[in-house]
Amino acid sequence: MAHPHGAAAAGPHVVIVGGGFAGLYAARALGRAPVRVTVVDRHNYHLFQPLLYQVATAGLSPGDIAQPIRGVLRRSPNTRVILAEAVSVDVAGRRLVLADGELAYDYLVLATGAAHAYFGHDEWRPYAPGLKDLDDALEIRRRVLGAFEAAEREDHEARRRAWLTFVIVGGGPTGVELAGTLAEIARHALRHDFRAIDPGQARILLLEAGPRILAGFDPSLSAAAARQLAALGVEVRTGSAVTRITAGLVETGVERIETETVLWAAGVTASPLARTLGVPLDRAGRVRVAPDLSIPGHPEVFVVGDLATVLGPDGSSLPGMAPVAIQMGRHAAASIQRSARGEASRAFRYRDKGMMATIGRHAAVAQLGRLRLRGTVAWVTWLAVHLVFLIGFRNRLLVLVEWAWAYLTFNRGVRLITGRPEWPGSRGRPTG
Repeated sequence: MAHPHGAAAAGPHVVIVGGGFAGLYAARALGRAPVRVTVVDRHNYHLFQPLLYQVATAGLSPGDIAQPIRGVLRRSPNTRVILAEAVSVDVAGRRLVLADGELAYDYLVLATGAAHAYFGHDEWRPYAPGLKDLDDALEIRRRVLGAFEAAEREDHEARRRAWLTFVIVGGGPTGVELAGTLAEIARHALRHDFRAIDPGQARILLLEAGPRILAGFDPSLSAAAARQLAALGVEVRTGSAVTRITAGLVETGVERIETETVLWAAGVTASPLARTLGVPLDRAGRVRVAPDLSIPGHPEVFVVGDLATVLGPDGSSLPGMAPVAIQMGRHAAASIQRSARGEASRAFRYRDKGMMATIGRHAAVAQLGRLRLRGTVAWVTWLAVHLVFLIGFRNRLLVLVEWAWAYLTFNRGVRLITGRPEWPGSRGRPTG
């Protein structure tokens, strides 16, 4: 591949793979450094994943949480963005192999994130979509809103109940937020929109294999979240490991649940790019990085974000959250600049920004250091933090307006089905 920045460019070439939080913040930190930067991503936009569930549940439009990567990096004169898919890394030859070419690098930052993991049951994937990108969100939106439309047309009572039964697998933040938002949609946003059905009678189940939801939070906050979900009408089932998912059915070993809509929020696995590095991986396929986030034996290659496993002060792996990814991306950028100056690397130290999950209107939990928040205070804190982290003034304004409208009217303004809905008789089987 040709020189990425033309003949006039100078300085070491840094290739960053992935335009998520880790990759984008690494690129921004290098924006005016004496290096050449190439950002590679399969999409030409940065996605604000913490609000992806609101696109999936029709509360926000895709454009509200997506920002063009080129626009974000417009003021970085040393940075180029290319749309491509990375397939492997030739560590010895310092080459990134693309689906349609290759890139030579002096420093490499891998920030390709993670995908859904079905614990060896990939046959469940067509029936239980996960939530990682905009395509996933739009597919979930289609299935959720299509289920209500199908129930409106269904005359058979058992079939109608199946269409109005929603099962979320996984009690982490994504599962909790999906369950709470679905409950609010059914009980409030859609309550006047149908004639043959009462959306408020929808049954929403949250299945968690472990002993409690939000396992990474303080137990008191897990209990508070369970109470808030119950108040919204969500059935929280802990100790319920899913054993089978097929068309129209979920089994947990002792229970058979007839449902046409299953959403997966139970597990992730690292991007397959990690397996091409030839370094030790953990059980989820994440790279066991050195203290400075480089890979063993290759100080010029950094792995950050959800692709890396880094231990926190308590000995457990740092969670896959935006603040962690942002700090890792910035640290990798700083390490590259130190290396270019001939200085020694430094170990990564995470500054804990806390964790939070929203459940519904005036319902949330937040863990900020030793501070434990729940209810309205946690909800307001969640709103403020997510607005701050959104990239771009336009996106902040649009989301603020959408949230204000939803709060004042108790109405979800964006309720369009994208793609072909599944009508009665399809039994929720994969289409196309």
